[in-house]
Amino acid sequence: MDISAFERRARAVWEEVPPEYREGVDGLVVARDACPHPALPDTYTLGECVTETYPSEYDGPDNVRSVVVLYYGSFRHVAADDPDFDWEYEIWETITHEIRHHLESLADEDDLEEVDYAADENFKRLAGEPFDPEFYRFGEEAAPGVFVIEQDVFLEVPYASAAEPRPWIEFEWRGRPRRVATPEALGDVCFLQIVDGLDAGSSGLCLVLVRRRGTLALLRDWLRRRRPTVTEAEGVLRG
Repeated sequence: MDISAFERRARAVWEEVPPEYREGVDGLVVARDACPHPALPDTYTLGECVTETYPSEYDGPDNVRSVVVLYYGSFRHVAADDPDFDWEYEIWETITHEIRHHLESLADEDDLEEVDYAADENFKRLAGEPFDPEFYRFGEEAAPGVFVIEQDVFLEVPYASAAEPRPWIEFEWRGRPRRVATPEALGDVCFLQIVDGLDAGSSGLCLVLVRRRGTLALLRDWLRRRRPTVTEAEGVLRG
């Protein structure tokens, strides 16, 4: 998609957003440049909501103003690496995502910022960079112990410390018992990425194996006591 077609489609999507949701947003800007992530190679920001707050005795859209920016160059870079890249969907998703940023600024909420933080930390994990081992908990909690970050699902699975670990990690997934071979190195927390055995069309699944020490409060007291031992492994789903 060339930049002219990109801008036409972006503005058509913009006009489809109900005016009440665009209140306080001064417009849509299409930038030709790419916006690479400052720390993660081959990662690009597709869009952003640039928001400024003007002091006022009244709260509302008059003192919180935003502009939504789409980076055409970023879309091109991502599309070049993904043969299934859906330009139409990604334009719509980026615009509505950034408008939600504006609405949360009006409401003084930070839910989406937490989701963005989780996505950034997940990128770091996948890129082999240091990451916050609790990042997945900032994603959307779909069910107790199940967190969703974009297309990835993180399933928290506690395990008991033992001198002789069991050969299988057993858990329930989508209503039926499943298992995966226990990694050689578990540590305090192990991110076990499932690389095979998922149902067709399933999102990516990563088990977060957490050493049980009374309760899962271990995840919250690491900073006060000691740095956790974090390991990573790959596994094949069985059962």
